[in-house]
Amino acid sequence: MDLLQKILEFELFNVANYSLKISALFMVLLIFIITKVVLWLLKKSLFRNKGVNEFNEGNIYSLFQIIKYVIWVIAFAFILEAFGIKVTILIAGSAALLVGVGLGLQQTFNDIISGIILLSERSIRVSDVLEIDGDIVKIQEIGLRTSKGLNTDDISIIIPNSLITTNKVINWSHQTHLNRFRIDIGVSYDSDVEFVIKMLEESAKEHVEVDHKKLIEARLVSFGDSSLNFQVLFYSSTIFGSDRMKSDIRRIIRRKFMENNIAIPFPQMDVHIKQS
Repeated sequence: MDLLQKILEFELFNVANYSLKISALFMVLLIFIITKVVLWLLKKSLFRNKGVNEFNEGNIYSLFQIIKYVIWVIAFAFILEAFGIKVTILIAGSAALLVGVGLGLQQTFNDIISGIILLSERSIRVSDVLEIDGDIVKIQEIGLRTSKGLNTDDISIIIPNSLITTNKVINWSHQTHLNRFRIDIGVSYDSDVEFVIKMLEESAKEHVEVDHKKLIEARLVSFGDSSLNFQVLFYSSTIFGSDRMKSDIRRIIRRKFMENNIAIPFPQMDVHIKQS
């Protein structure tokens, strides 16, 4: 025991009135290990139910992230105390510096506050499919400053949290597993309106990912400059792959139109020249 005490009390260096002993390093290592073990046990405890659905999993993940950040802040304060640095004195002495840093890192703090809002409100969860600035993104991770998502091209995207909280964001996964989609198309003025509506509805019904229990409806929405403009509306549980699904339906529509001599016109303009 005497040998162990001598090893712990051994000074690595001594500068002015400050000395660093092996016991301080040992305490820092112990705090780090305890923190990692506590977080591991907490994560195992929260996610122990393998049958949890995506909705509850998002809630649990958000709760775990908040607890994790709080525990690490507390652990960091204990580490500073282990090194002999008084946290209260450090904060008081660096108040002016923190003001300057805060002004320089205003956007970073904005992202951090937005991250806390996202994790506490839980309006957006892991595995939710969002539409941000016209891009479809599946959220993989919500961090304190940034969130990570996967777009429809399987490319990982790092999203600042303030972009989610301050912009208009569509959450396709928020309320229901079924969402309504629409496809717009224009046809020639010579076309039979009722027949076009029938072809559009049949085209949507052909796709396996379209829900046949919900209403599939085609509408004549406007009289364009060069075409009659239609819209076909349908429901599907496919959210993340909706672009691919709509592309497939457009191909079916194109095939049916060609088989039935329904023309899709291109924009055109007639010029009349008057002779005086």
